[in-house]
Amino acid sequence: MTSMVNGPGDVLELVRRGRARTRGDVVDATGLSRLTVAQRVDALLEAHLIVEGETTGPTGGRRSRSLVFNGGHSFVAVAAVDTTHARLAVTDLDGTVLAEDSLLVDIRDGPVVVLDALAAGLARLLERHGSGTADLSGVGLSLPGPVDPVTGRPNQPPIMPGWDGYPVADHLSGALGGVVVHTANDADAAALGEFAVGHEGARALCLVKVSTGIGAGIVLDGRPYTGADGGAGDIGHVRVDPSSPLVCRCGAHGCLAALASGAAVARQLAELGRPVTHGLEVGELLRAGDPDASRLTQQAGRRIGEVLAGLVCVLNPEVLLVGGALASTPLLTGIRETLYRLCLPRATRHLTLQLGTLGHRAAVVGLTRLVVDRELSAEAVNARLRG
Repeated sequence: MTSMVNGPGDVLELVRRGRARTRGDVVDATGLSRLTVAQRVDALLEAHLIVEGETTGPTGGRRSRSLVFNGGHSFVAVAAVDTTHARLAVTDLDGTVLAEDSLLVDIRDGPVVVLDALAAGLARLLERHGSGTADLSGVGLSLPGPVDPVTGRPNQPPIMPGWDGYPVADHLSGALGGVVVHTANDADAAALGEFAVGHEGARALCLVKVSTGIGAGIVLDGRPYTGADGGAGDIGHVRVDPSSPLVCRCGAHGCLAALASGAAVARQLAELGRPVTHGLEVGELLRAGDPDASRLTQQAGRRIGEVLAGLVCVLNPEVLLVGGALASTPLLTGIRETLYRLCLPRATRHLTLQLGTLGHRAAVVGLTRLVVDRELSAEAVNARLRG
């Protein structure tokens, strides 16, 4: 076993994941000598990546100080972008939101306009928080379309004209003084946030986000599963009714998003004479208990449940969460009606199906987790502390 395999970064990983709470725990987990562990821990203490907490119970006649990840070591700035708006936040490394704001943006305006607006908004938020880019470990950016896991760039996003292959991370980094930027799909970020806060024991978790569009985020063994080129979970473009006259924003007929998304429900409400144009407004009606919005949203949920049944049969997740602007009891009820009817009992007997708990903050928390997982990975910390 080389020293790099169990360097300071590996010890930080154990502490951050809750698998080691004392120096003795690190010894047990790594097999390293107490002297070597002491050197690793001292390096992390000197870098302020961990702090020593309260003493624990007696161990062999001695009391041991606990080791705690220092969530206040630095900050993360995030921008969770939807089709018509973005949520901006500054968080600590544990994902606690310290400052936040919302910003009206239209994804159809293209990457330059939207990213420049995000950069200006994040700069204002950092100033309000009393920090700057030098205080950041990184920036997280989520987008409502597939993101290539290798390049970090949008990959043929169906509802984002002009964004395909655009160097979004480079653009935002340049506008923010060179701070590193990590990118993700919006549903993937939300799924990771929900996983981090309430479901870290789940081997497989899915989150379906129903807003203006529809997408699913997948977390397997603690890591987002994005597929070969970022398209995993893009269920909004499964064709559920090819004979339908409804044209999806991707150009195809009968996609799930064309029939059951927030935009689809908004269109149906507009046909009833209601002044509704997008998913956020549908969500407002749902929270107000509007009967038409509730009925149409439950109907949309039934259609979404048909597609989710296939996802559940393939992945057999322990947790299936519902998020996004339309997340509500009517939507959940509709999904439940078809999902359980179409799946084998074996596929759902250990399934927890419920609304997400973080609401609009799910992607914010997930982006923080993404940045920290990458910038404070064992490999990154080992390289940094070894100069």
